[in-house]
Amino acid sequence: MTNKSLTHIDAKGEARMVDVSGKEATERVAVAEGYVLMSKDTLALIESGNAKKGDVLGTARVAGIMAAKRTSDLIPLCHPLALSKVTVDITPDAKLPGCRVEASVKVTGPTGVEMEALTAVSVACLTVYDMIKAAERGVHIEGIRLLEKSGGKSGPYKHEK
Repeated sequence: MTNKSLTHIDAKGEARMVDVSGKEATERVAVAEGYVLMSKDTLALIESGNAKKGDVLGTARVAGIMAAKRTSDLIPLCHPLALSKVTVDITPDAKLPGCRVEASVKVTGPTGVEMEALTAVSVACLTVYDMIKAAERGVHIEGIRLLEKSGGKSGPYKHEK
């Protein structure tokens, strides 16, 4: 645990948007992951392409990309960013059983893209859930976390497993 202060709280304890105008624009990348866990039968339904609502993985991938681009509309103190790259990969995994969702977001700017990567993963996971809930109500989402980030003054971060 660190003793760093919260950057989105001012001296009075009120929420504020951080002033990044004096920060250098650098290339910044963040990678996040999450899991949608389900029964083997539901996973087979996704993999066969026979889900009632259509292409689960393709729809969730696009939803995640769209969410990354709209993060500042969802998280009140996030800066709007002109993202240069967003990828969302969704991998079915019979061992879970379920799907692993990973998002990578890139920007050249004065602030990082961790929230964009986490938002992409969250919305992609929620979209998978939405598309398969008619087949299985017990589906659950877990493990949403930042895996790594690079760029900026605070330096690189890599989640230790």
